[in-house]
Amino acid sequence: MPTEATLYQVISVSKAYETIKVERDPNALWIILNRPQRLNTFNDVLLEELADMLETADRDPSVKCVVITGEGDRAFSAGADVTMFPKATPVKAEEFSRAGQKTFGKVEEMTKPVIAAINGFALGGGLELALACDFRVAAEHAELGSPEITLGLIPGWGGTQRLVRMIGLGRAKELLMLGNRIKADEALRIGLLHKVVHYDQLRQEVGELAKKLSEGPPIAMKYAKYAANYGTQVPLEVGLRLEAALMGLAFSTEDLKEGVEALMSRRKAEFKGK
Repeated sequence: MPTEATLYQVISVSKAYETIKVERDPNALWIILNRPQRLNTFNDVLLEELADMLETADRDPSVKCVVITGEGDRAFSAGADVTMFPKATPVKAEEFSRAGQKTFGKVEEMTKPVIAAINGFALGGGLELALACDFRVAAEHAELGSPEITLGLIPGWGGTQRLVRMIGLGRAKELLMLGNRIKADEALRIGLLHKVVHYDQLRQEVGELAKKLSEGPPIAMKYAKYAANYGTQVPLEVGLRLEAALMGLAFSTEDLKEGVEALMSRRKAEFKGK
């Protein structure tokens, strides 16, 4: 996805990455999967570097929102790099699956919102990464799918679990068992995407969403994310107890006081994450 130097400032990081680029604007840290010659497919290095950068971003209090996208205009990510498959043993394949699950789990577990800016193909592991994000905004030409079945495989990075939870068992089986790709407009219709825009507007649209998220109360944002993600994986009564506990904790924050005072004063709240 092309960027403009006038809008982005490269973040200072302690190491050089081979397979990702890291940039930031006033509202978000952008992690760009950078293997365009392979449609931004994942190998061991990309998984490791993405995990490392996610941890770095989560620890940085100045980062309020994270955006993940792919380099170029062809692919967000086309999944795992199949050139590795002929050399893989069952043991190595299981380890690769667990590594991907752990890395994508970091996206779901982050204390800040994460947006997937889907700039092209989101297939296989690319779709699984997008599913782990909190929001998914796609360009009109994007295609999404889980084509693993056409190789005699199944998704191994959370696709069989998150896809069902997001769009329901019936729709998920269509993608998982038929391996069909769907266009962005169809993905929007079934609830797989939040918004579809023209490619030239993708960065602006995602930037506006990131701005709104970054201006919100960070602690309450984190609690809302946790309650939604984890409360839906347990019985309703347990989820409700989790919700109540997190809501009670939110009452201890300075942000709550600021939000109430701003509402009563009819001004915009300025949340500090305290």
